[in-house]
Amino acid sequence: MAKINFQDKFSKFSELWTPKVIAEMNDYQFKLAKVKGEFVWHNHSDTDEVFIVIEGCLKIEFAEETIELNAGEMYVVPKGIQHKPYSDEECKILLVEPKGVVNTGEADSDLTASNDVWI
Repeated sequence: MAKINFQDKFSKFSELWTPKVIAEMNDYQFKLAKVKGEFVWHNHSDTDEVFIVIEGCLKIEFAEETIELNAGEMYVVPKGIQHKPYSDEECKILLVEPKGVVNTGEADSDLTASNDVWI
């Protein structure tokens, strides 16, 4: 039971698109990630996905629209919805999702990160 400083945790890794677990609450994990460039089209058929922008600008592309999130903003992608996050410059985000969720969902990709990696 110790407080968690986001900037301290972000300083401990440099890899892009590799969520790192910083805390758990019940069956949910809080994960930090640094992102830049394009991710892959994917969905999560069993869970919603929450994107919270800590620093920078994140865009999430959907079939019909693209949303832009800036620092201090969040968006919940409903389960089953195809989406592709991307960022022109490095962006720092917080994800909140159930334990065991794979970052690329059901998509087969080189960007699939190891799960349950704590910092």
